[in-house]
Amino acid sequence: MTSPRGEFRSAWTVLLAATAGMSSGLALNAYINNIFGPYLLEAFNWSKADFALNGAISIITVLWIPFVGRMADLFGVRKVAFFGIIAYPFSFVLLSQLTGDVRALYAIHFMQVILCASTTATVYCRVVAERFSQNRGLALAICAAGPAVVGAIASPLLTHYIDANGWRAGFLAMAVFSALLGVLALVLLPKKSPGHGAELRKNSARKDYRAIFTSPAFRIIAVSSFLCSLTHALATSQLKIVLADHGVSAIEGGYMVSVFAVGVVLGRLIGGVALDKWPTHIISAVGMGLPCIGSYVLATDTTNLFMLGFAIILLGLSFGAEADILAYVTARYFPMHIYSSVMGLLTTAVGLAIGLGSGLLSFTLAKTDSFTPFLLLGGTLVLIGGVNLLRLGSIESAIKQEANAAS
Repeated sequence: MTSPRGEFRSAWTVLLAATAGMSSGLALNAYINNIFGPYLLEAFNWSKADFALNGAISIITVLWIPFVGRMADLFGVRKVAFFGIIAYPFSFVLLSQLTGDVRALYAIHFMQVILCASTTATVYCRVVAERFSQNRGLALAICAAGPAVVGAIASPLLTHYIDANGWRAGFLAMAVFSALLGVLALVLLPKKSPGHGAELRKNSARKDYRAIFTSPAFRIIAVSSFLCSLTHALATSQLKIVLADHGVSAIEGGYMVSVFAVGVVLGRLIGGVALDKWPTHIISAVGMGLPCIGSYVLATDTTNLFMLGFAIILLGLSFGAEADILAYVTARYFPMHIYSSVMGLLTTAVGLAIGLGSGLLSFTLAKTDSFTPFLLLGGTLVLIGGVNLLRLGSIESAIKQEANAAS
């Protein structure tokens, strides 16, 4: 058996490739939308409701992400990731040419979701999960933390750059950055996968998906993923706008986005280590349930920067932990040859929640011009989703009994 350190020595290039790919892919939108949102609203006089509706486009992942995951299982990560590595930088070039029609923003985001879904955890986490077992949680956390590290560093730097050179130049800078890092990922990704593409081809899709949908673990995780992700509609595009309603300046808001990104990094690393050491169901429930507290704090009218920062970092911690938790539980409860197929379905639950959450947020903003109703409802649903994950404890007990019987 390979030692824990040996895993990192033998597979560090794969981990670096996946981390670089994640750090230059669609996951960056969570930070890019927050940074550019206020500038676009000011430049084109869009309403907050119009901009919030952009997130509803994520609902198309309901049909698309499972297909991308299935392709990664069948044909390998490198071939599937190639399309997104090319398309994501190009999308920033298109964004730099916006002229004021909000429908153009929606169209570009639609293109991003379709062509760049192959640069998400559904694809990249597979190569990490294949090559790590003893330190799988930590390795997945490092991979998933990449976009958050980039977001934490880029948010204040990019904000200052945009203030000096304009938002169009900011989009072009992101195009160059994502292209360079994407090429690095493509070079380092293995050309052949030790996965089970051949085995998967022997099984019918009907058989594989029947096994997934009838799994109690899948039903628990999918429902909780949906409930705990509803507030992401706000966290991934509206933070600076929410904070402005609390009297936070644009510069302070830029640093708050960095606080969010730092929380994401910490959530992923802490969550990854915790998953390797402690019961999966408890870590999952705590990690994915944290946004309920942050949402309730933001629903108040406080202007205290400490309290606002506390709420933002809780949202970041959970946002980070969720990515690692979903990647980890997929490897724990399902065979590796259908890893990306399961991840695709769970990502669909998250995308559906973000899409519906964005629509709900746009509706409540249009009716009340306040984030409070959405925050109160979303926080409560997140709490329910977190508690639901405790039900995985019975499945954990069954796994331990099987392991004891086998030994």
